[in-house]
Amino acid sequence: MQIQSTDANTMRRINRIKRLLLGLLLAGGVVYGVIVGYMYFNQQSLLYKPDGELPDPASVSLADIDVLSMPMSDGTVLTAWAAPAAVEGAPTVLFFHGQSGNLSDRADRFREILNSGYGLLAPSYRGFPGSAGAPSEAGLISDGLELFDQLHSAGEPVVLHGQSLGTGVASAVAVQKPEAEMLVLEAPFTATVDVAAERYPWLPVSALMRDQFATRDIIDAIEVPTLIFHGTDDQTVPVHHGERLADMGGERVEFFSVPDGTHNDLWSHGLWQTVQDRLPQR
Repeated sequence: MQIQSTDANTMRRINRIKRLLLGLLLAGGVVYGVIVGYMYFNQQSLLYKPDGELPDPASVSLADIDVLSMPMSDGTVLTAWAAPAAVEGAPTVLFFHGQSGNLSDRADRFREILNSGYGLLAPSYRGFPGSAGAPSEAGLISDGLELFDQLHSAGEPVVLHGQSLGTGVASAVAVQKPEAEMLVLEAPFTATVDVAAERYPWLPVSALMRDQFATRDIIDAIEVPTLIFHGTDDQTVPVHHGERLADMGGERVEFFSVPDGTHNDLWSHGLWQTVQDRLPQR
């Protein structure tokens, strides 16, 4: 009888442990589901991070820049900073900025472009300071194509420049506009979904993420001469993204690994001078 009682006690302990483990699994599943739900429903605010108010260009030492209101085909009105080329025949740089802040955060880049005699057209993405609408991959690419067509139809040679998130936009424009003079990718990713998968390997990001900007899927179809710049110390988008794109792009792509370069300081390592050196002389 004592043996039977001991066995019953053992079974009760085992059942309690099973119930505890099941409860922990269920609680973990609920927590995981909440995290997945949060990431899914807030993904746009994690990818697009507009901030601040768009100042007057003169306040950031860009007095020669005009502020344009540019209606897109769907009625969304974008604000863009623009200046014509000061040197006859020099191209206009169609500049697509990164995921955060506003145009004024790129003032130093714009100043270098203008000081070189090049023209500039830098749109503030839809949903970013100064522009109406809400950002999306389809919207940003559609706007980029329209802006390119406006410049090209006016007879201006166009250099497509993408910075970080903007590399996805610039690449998508370039694959449809082989008449562009050059494509410049500053700290690019293979795809935004690839960056997300590296940061959150425990999440099914490929199934969750709507705006994936998969440059890796189109880089080999881009006919425009392409320059890729990537810092070896880039902690935001690791350098292997740029290296992989260069490998996939073939002979039209020239890759510049910037020793000690980070995500936002490539211009201080000579990026713009290299671009000018590679552009065909007119």
